[in-house]
Amino acid sequence: MYRVRFHGRGGQGMKTASRILGTACFLAGFEVQDAPRYGAERRGAPIHAYVRADRQPIRERGIIRNPDLAIVADPTLVPIPAAGVLSGLEAHTLLLINSREPAEIWKDRLNLPGTVIAFHAGDADPGPAGTHLAGTLCAASAARSLGFVALSHLEQAIEEELAGLGPSAVAANLLPARAAYDRLAHAEGLVREGAGACADTYRMPEWIELPFDEARISAPVIHAALTSEAVPTGLWRTLRPVIDPKRCNRCWWVCSSFCPDGAISVRQGRPEIDYAHCKGCLVCLAQCPPHAIEALPETRTGEAAP
Repeated sequence: MYRVRFHGRGGQGMKTASRILGTACFLAGFEVQDAPRYGAERRGAPIHAYVRADRQPIRERGIIRNPDLAIVADPTLVPIPAAGVLSGLEAHTLLLINSREPAEIWKDRLNLPGTVIAFHAGDADPGPAGTHLAGTLCAASAARSLGFVALSHLEQAIEEELAGLGPSAVAANLLPARAAYDRLAHAEGLVREGAGACADTYRMPEWIELPFDEARISAPVIHAALTSEAVPTGLWRTLRPVIDPKRCNRCWWVCSSFCPDGAISVRQGRPEIDYAHCKGCLVCLAQCPPHAIEALPETRTGEAAP
C-alpha cells in the first residue's frame, strides 16, 4: 500500500491535491482512499490530507502516521510542532518540500534519514479561483514520484476535480501541472510501497494515562485572562494586510471595529496592525471604505514581500 500525506495551510489547496492524486491513482487502476484533516478550519491554519492507494481493497482507516511520501506545500510549517510535518517519517520516506532552497540544505537542517527533494510550486498564496493552485502542483509532483501515475491520468484527474471552477481554472492549472510533472522526472518511482495493514503487524499506540479530575475543574474553563496574547497566531497568515497611510482617510476606524481578533488598534490617530496575532483573514481589506488596505504575500522570514 502507498501512503501519502500532504501538509499545507488552509487555502493552498491541499484537500484538492489529495482529491486530484486520489483520482489519478484510481484512473491508474488502484483502489484509493483520500481524506482531509482540518484543525482550526481557517485560512492559513495548518491542515493535513491523506491518500492511500493499493491494488487490494483498503481496510485501513484513520490518519497516516508513517507515510511513504510526504509533501510539504509551505516550508514555514516545518518548525511548528502542531503541524506534525516530521512526525512518523521513516528511513524509506520520501519528503517533497516546496522550497527554493536546495534539498541538501533541508536534509542537513532536519537530519532526516530518508530522501529529500525540493521543488517549487510557487509562493504560498492561495489566490482567487481561476489562478493556479499550489495544491495542483503538489499533486503533480507526488504523482510523478509514485511512478505509476501517467500524465494522462493526472490531466484527467485535474479536469474532473476542478470542473466546478470553470474551464479557465482548469486550463490555468493544467499547464503548470504538466511542467511540475516533467520537472520531477528524476524522482519517478522513488516512493517505496509500504507494507499492507493486517492484524498480525498492527501495533497498539502508546497510551497516555490521564488523571481523572472532577468535572468542575476538568471542564474547559478559562482560568486566566489574556492567554490569547501568548499564542502567536500570526504564523497562520499567508497574506499580510498592509495599510497605505496616504490613502487612509482616518474614518471611524472601520478596520479596527470589524477585525474579529482585535489585532488592529488606533494609536496617535492612525490604525496599526498587530502582526503577531493577525491571522490574515482580510476582513479589514473587505471593509475599508477608501480601499487603503492591500494584501501582500508573506515570505519565509515572515516579512511582507515587496
